Amino acid sequence: MQYFLKRLNSILIKPAGPDCNMACTYCFYLKKAKLFSKTKKHRMREDILEETIRQAMTQSEDQISFAWQGGEPTLMGVAFYEKAIRFQQRYGYNQLVGNGLQTNGLLIDRNWAKFLKRYKFLVGISLDGPKHVHNRYRKLKNGQGSWSKVVDKAKLLLDSGVAVNALTVVNDYSVRFPEEIYGFLKEMGLSYMQFIPCFETDPGDPKRVASFSAPPLEYGKFLCRVFDLWLTDFVNDKPTTSVRLFDSLFFRYVDMEPPDCALMSECGVYVVVEHNGDVYSCDFFVDPEWKLGNVMESNLINMLNSKRQHEFGNRKANLPEACQKCPWLKFCYGGCPKDRLRLPSDNNLNHFCQSYKIFFEHADPHFRKLAQDWRKRQWGEDGTCK
Repeated sequence: MQYFLKRLNSILIKPAGPDCNMACTYCFYLKKAKLFSKTKKHRMREDILEETIRQAMTQSEDQISFAWQGGEPTLMGVAFYEKAIRFQQRYGYNQLVGNGLQTNGLLIDRNWAKFLKRYKFLVGISLDGPKHVHNRYRKLKNGQGSWSKVVDKAKLLLDSGVAVNALTVVNDYSVRFPEEIYGFLKEMGLSYMQFIPCFETDPGDPKRVASFSAPPLEYGKFLCRVFDLWLTDFVNDKPTTSVRLFDSLFFRYVDMEPPDCALMSECGVYVVVEHNGDVYSCDFFVDPEWKLGNVMESNLINMLNSKRQHEFGNRKANLPEACQKCPWLKFCYGGCPKDRLRLPSDNNLNHFCQSYKIFFEHADPHFRKLAQDWRKRQWGEDGTCK
């Protein structure tokens, strides 16, 4: 079978594995510690870091993006990332290199902010909204809420000139407060927002949805309300805030491939490197079934283009009849497999299928108008490129 050769454009690295200094109720990654049970503390060795970056730099083409996640990646300390930058400089050959750090913010201080600013890291800070929303599930290990600490760290990053966006998990509680959450983030100066709907299975019964998961109907209404707020903030027909889902969907409306892999027809476009060098198909599927190899034994580009990774990516295209007949198929392609394939079900539908139908029906006329206006600005009324 012939496969389309995938380029190594992005790589997600978990240098501290599943280790974290918080205990968020809905976190799906803490339980991954059982995969690495030989030690309680998980930290990437320098030789694994160097080999990972060497391969990423030499096997990529004109650009490469590194996403540093966890667990909590700041547990590694600033010195670890200074080494990462040196390795990128050593093995690079004039590529465009991007670094992104997703953090709960607790360990951020002025030294961190100075480093992140100097090397132009894009920082995602995990902040679910105002105090009563954030503290509902984002707990410190002593059970106390983390909101005050996280807000202080976010302000420090913003005041230091670091590029910061907000990663906001939408759960059974926060889904009730779209206006309050959007307004809070905007007031904080976090004008780049990413809303992640929470969907997990019940730890005591994997056949049931966890109670903290966002209900589909309510999440659909949440998206519609945030979309309306986003539109209201347009100035001169251009958005003043960025919501990742809306930005990505706009690509579809102007006939371009969206940057969000959840909206692509096939996934598996990147790989995940764990702290010990093990490579997996996806952040949400760090499981023995989807282990592709180890960076100390195999090449990243070969693992990205392996038969197993193609099998992983093609699972997304295995859509039920309801999806194949859906008028919104070309916009979501069934959504992220993490929301489709984890509950025993005959229909194989995305848990948030109802949410997206509600949203598309509401937002489609507006997106079409935005796309029409964009084309006019790009090409002019007569179709001539400006």
